[in-house]
Amino acid sequence: MKKPAKDKFSRREREIMEALYKLGQATAARILEQIPDPPSYTAIRSHLTILEKKGHVRHRSDGPRYVYEPLVARGEMGRRAIDSLLATFFDNSVERAVAALLTRDDADMKPDQLERLAALIAKARKEGR
Repeated sequence: MKKPAKDKFSRREREIMEALYKLGQATAARILEQIPDPPSYTAIRSHLTILEKKGHVRHRSDGPRYVYEPLVARGEMGRRAIDSLLATFFDNSVERAVAALLTRDDADMKPDQLERLAALIAKARKEGR
C-alpha cells in the first residue's frame, strides 16, 4: 500500500516537524534556531507553507509574525512513519522490523526492556494478532 504524498516528508520537513514537536508551537525564526546547518529563513517559511498545505501544521497570527504548531499528534505521525518504514524496507512485516532492531550490535536491550517486549508479544498473541 503506497502512502499518499502528503504523508511523505523531505529531510528539511522532518527537521521542521521535529522542532515543532519539541517546541509545541513556534515562529519560523525559532524553528530556524533548532535546525542544525539550517537553510535560510525564507526556505523555512516555504517549507512551513508546504507543511501547512499538506495538513501537518497550522498557523495563527501574533502581530506581524506567524506562530506555527503541529496539527497531527506526534504519536499519530510516529505510526504513519512506522507504516511507511514497514512498507518501504520490511515488506510490511513487523517481525522483520523487530528482528532488525533486536539484532543490531548496538541494541543494548536491558532485561526489563526485554520483559516488557515479551509481555507485549504475549498480549498480541492472546488478542490473536
